[in-house]
Amino acid sequence: MGTSQSHRKNISASTGTGQSRRGFTLVETMVAMIILTVGMLGTAALMSQMNFSSSESRYMSSEALLASEKLEDLNHWPVTDPAIAVTTGSTAGSLTADISQSVTVGAVTQQVDYFDQVLISAGNGTIIETVTSTNASGNTVYTTTTHSPDGGVTVATTTTAPTSPDMLVFKRRWIIEKDTPVTGVRRVTVAVSLTNAPKEAQFQTSMVRQ
Repeated sequence: MGTSQSHRKNISASTGTGQSRRGFTLVETMVAMIILTVGMLGTAALMSQMNFSSSESRYMSSEALLASEKLEDLNHWPVTDPAIAVTTGSTAGSLTADISQSVTVGAVTQQVDYFDQVLISAGNGTIIETVTSTNASGNTVYTTTTHSPDGGVTVATTTTAPTSPDMLVFKRRWIIEKDTPVTGVRRVTVAVSLTNAPKEAQFQTSMVRQ
């Protein structure tokens, strides 16, 4: 009897141990895989959104810099220079179209562009900035400034458009409004837009000068 009871206890203990070591069922495995897949997809979406937000911030920073750069350039011209003069109507230039016109101030006549295009590349530690303009012959020229990692700066002008696989293309347009906001001054507004991004980014700023 003592032996029989001991044998039954051993069988019971062995059966309990076997139950505690059973493997996962197919359903449990599939549920775990689904949960893992959903988690990985959520992480990928979050990383993609973070990357997009980072790129958009970079675009806006570049546009703000380019707009300020152009405002500073236009602020340096004397009041009688064709680049800043308003000789016909109350405005010169446009924020929505590429405007180029002949402007005469006194004995000086000059073809003035109220837009340009800036190409910026930031690859391999070298920053390349190219600005388009129109020369006296009416041809498009490209002025490229290259900033090397060692601090060196080189400037070159050519009639051939530069190419780079990672170039960002920014369009700058500006308008000059005479006697705005008050008589005797001019309001200059510059709008910058990135033309080759998945989502177009725009920035606009103004200044008032004589």
